[in-house]
Amino acid sequence: MSRRGFLILIPVLAWLAPLEAGRQENVADIAQALEELAQVTGLRARRPIRHETIRRDQVEGFLKDRVKEAIKPEQLRAEEITLKKFGLVPPDFNLEKATVELLTEQAAAFYDYRKRRLYLMEASPPDLHEMALVHEVAHALADQHFHLYRFIKGAGPSDDSALARLAVMEGQATWLTAEVLARRRGQSLRTNTALRDMLSGAGGLSTAGYPVLASVPLYLRETLVFPYTRGMQFQHAVYEKEGGAAFARVFRSPPVSTQQVLHPEKYFAGIRPADPPLPDPPDRSRYVTLAEGMIGELDHEILLRQFASDAEAAEIAPRWRGGRYRVLERGARTILSYAVNWDTPETARRYFGLYRGALRAKWKQMRVERETAEEFHGEGDDGSFRVRVGGVTVSSLEGMPLPKATGSGR
Repeated sequence: MSRRGFLILIPVLAWLAPLEAGRQENVADIAQALEELAQVTGLRARRPIRHETIRRDQVEGFLKDRVKEAIKPEQLRAEEITLKKFGLVPPDFNLEKATVELLTEQAAAFYDYRKRRLYLMEASPPDLHEMALVHEVAHALADQHFHLYRFIKGAGPSDDSALARLAVMEGQATWLTAEVLARRRGQSLRTNTALRDMLSGAGGLSTAGYPVLASVPLYLRETLVFPYTRGMQFQHAVYEKEGGAAFARVFRSPPVSTQQVLHPEKYFAGIRPADPPLPDPPDRSRYVTLAEGMIGELDHEILLRQFASDAEAAEIAPRWRGGRYRVLERGARTILSYAVNWDTPETARRYFGLYRGALRAKWKQMRVERETAEEFHGEGDDGSFRVRVGGVTVSSLEGMPLPKATGSGR
């Protein structure tokens, strides 16, 4: 979904551990990390890594500047509207403000892949310094071989594919950090499954001690955590199958969807998402496209967790086979066009029922005009809606003008 583009366009990769500025041994630490990463991956540095220090009180301004460089105001607006149309953030949510606050709270060390520069933060305990430096040096090394900015842009207009690529970047750096630190202690993720399971479970972003992270909507929390935790698990699955070749493989032949990251067997099998046709509203030609893209398995997992239950999300989301959305605009009106394919007609009918519940939950007011086993339509907060199920496809149009007969004229 459009939230993807905003996080990915910010050319900053943040890690939770701050680096200590002004230490003379930073140069030696970077050299050591590069040598250890080369031993694991077979990739050697092609040039020195440029780095400089940054104070904690400079972080927010740093991130604001990167946001302005990375994304146009109209793109940010489109992404915010898309999230609101799906009900994944509240109607009064300020995406730019929340994102800068969130990344400022989380961020401590950065690798800026546009400027190709590593930024080191002030004062931290030695163990956190060690962890963060290896992680960011792993990004810098990958950038020298695979050009991270071009890699992310290579996802094209698909938001789900872009998040899958971000999971490659962050998942590999997280896995390599854990492996290098394990080897320094005479261990390895390949042989110590308990260590790997512990790290992959704890490698995300805990809300403990992070009030901004704890306060943002579920969708933002989960899409922030996903590249680290599930990306790490994906990297390990490829490593177990292909050994050292895995580190280049995931960049040269990246996963095309979050489903391939969540289920590496689908990545190895080359299973690609279906592309269901989107429904068109009446007078389609009078509207312009504000945003469009893929809505993937991870999106549906989060949506079901938010509006149904964790159990239903865990059971139904993996049955996703492809999804698309488009947000249309004309004046003050925006229309959401959405379609999703499932593995069987039975799953589609189950999701149809759950999505009806999601509509009721995300709107303050709803008037149902027709409700059958195949169709659900009426009026919601922002206009009329029509949801249908047929075969393996569930489709929806939301936010259409109300019929003139109602007298509202919307």
